[in-house]
Amino acid sequence: MAESKNVDLYRDTPIRYLGYANEVGEAFRSIIGTKWVNVSYGIATLYVLADTTHKSVESYKVNVNEVNHKTKVAYTAVDTLTWQLLASVAIPGFTINRICALSSFLLKKTEYLPKNTRKWVVTVLGLTAIPFIIKPIDKLVDLTLDQSLRKLKPQ
Repeated sequence: MAESKNVDLYRDTPIRYLGYANEVGEAFRSIIGTKWVNVSYGIATLYVLADTTHKSVESYKVNVNEVNHKTKVAYTAVDTLTWQLLASVAIPGFTINRICALSSFLLKKTEYLPKNTRKWVVTVLGLTAIPFIIKPIDKLVDLTLDQSLRKLKPQ
C-alpha cells in the first residue's frame, strides 16, 4: 500500500512519456518540418507545467501550517520546473536533435540511399535512441540538482 502513495504520476507512469513529445518531434523533423516540431515542444511544455502545478499544489497542502510555507511551495515549484525542463525538454531534445543531425550528415555521404529513405532512416535512429537516453539523463539531472539547487532546500 505504501508503495502506491510514492508513485509519482508525472515521473513513474506512462504519463512521463508526454514529456518526451519533443524528442519524437525532433526524430521526425526532416519529415514533418519545424512547425510540427514546435507543436511537439508545446506538448512537452504543457506536461512540464502540469507536473510543476501538481507538485506545487501538493506542497501547498502538506506545508500549510509551517512557518516557511510559501518558501517551501516556491522551492518545490522551482525544483520541479527546473528538473522537468532539463530532463524532459532541453537535454533530451538537444540529444535527439544532434543524433539525427549527425545521422543525416553521415548518410548524405553515401550515394546508395535515396533522399526520402535517408529521412526515414534518420527518423528511425532518432526514435530508437529515445528509450536509451531517458534514464541516464534523468540521473544526470538528479545529480546536477542534488549538487546545486537542492542544497538550498528550505528546512
